Amino acid sequence: MKNRIDKTAAVKLSVVIITFNEEKNIERCLKSVHGIADDIVVVDSFSTDRTEEICRQFGVRFIKHPFEGHIQQKNYAVTQAKYPHILSLDADEALSEELKQSILEVKNNWTYDGYYFNRFANYCGKWIKHSNWYPDRKLRLWNSKKGKWGGINPHDKFIMQKVAPKKFLKGDLLHYSFYSISQHMIQANKFSDIKAQGAFERGQKCGWFKILLSPLFKFVRDYFFKLGFLDGFCGFVICIIAAHSKFLKYVKLKQLAKESIHEK
Repeated sequence: MKNRIDKTAAVKLSVVIITFNEEKNIERCLKSVHGIADDIVVVDSFSTDRTEEICRQFGVRFIKHPFEGHIQQKNYAVTQAKYPHILSLDADEALSEELKQSILEVKNNWTYDGYYFNRFANYCGKWIKHSNWYPDRKLRLWNSKKGKWGGINPHDKFIMQKVAPKKFLKGDLLHYSFYSISQHMIQANKFSDIKAQGAFERGQKCGWFKILLSPLFKFVRDYFFKLGFLDGFCGFVICIIAAHSKFLKYVKLKQLAKESIHEK
C-alpha cells in the first residue's frame, strides 16, 4: 500500500529520556519500559539529587548535557540514541500495560513512521479525565529519520515529515504530573516566564483586552465546555491555574514590552 512503508521485523528500540532532579519519578519510568527497550539513554542537565544513582542501577547510558531548552535538549538526546526507532518519554511518565503490549506488537511489525497514543494524567493522586487534559494525544514513538523536535518552548512536539504515515495505538501513557498544588503553581509561574519571553522575541503584542479576556475564555472553555467540573476539586484547581498561567504570560509580555521601550 502506498500509504505505508515496508514492513520491518523486530526493530531495535531506543528509549530516550531527559531529566533534572527526577529521583521521585525516574525509577517508575524505567521499570515501565523493561522488556521493550533495546537501548536506554538518559540525558541529564546536572541533577543534584539521586537521579543519576537510580539510573545507574538500571544500566542506562547516563549523559550529562547543559539545558538550553526543552526542544534543544530533546533533539540532542535523539542524537545519542543507538537506534533510529525511538520511544521518547519524560521522567514523570510511564507506560500502561496495554500501551506496552501495543508497542511490543509494533516492534515486531513496524509499518508506519510514527505512532501516537493518549496521555492520561494523575494530579495530586487523582486521574484527570476531562478539561484540556484528556485525551491528550502524544506522538512519542517514531523513526527519528522522519522528523525532529520543534514547537515553542516549553511545549515541545515531534514534527514529522508531512508524507510520513502515522497510526494511533491503544493504551495510555501515564503522566504523574504534580504531587501538590504548590508544585503546579511554581511550574505555571516558571513556564509563563518562558512563554512571555518567547512571545516577546517573536514580536507578539499584548493589550488590556487580551490580558483580561484570554484567561477568562481559557477557564470557561476548559471548566465548562471541556467538562473540567466533572473532575471535582482537582478539575477546578487545574482550570483556575491554567487561566492564571495565561494571565501571567500576558502581563509579563506587557512588562517586557515596557522595559524594551525604556531601554531605547
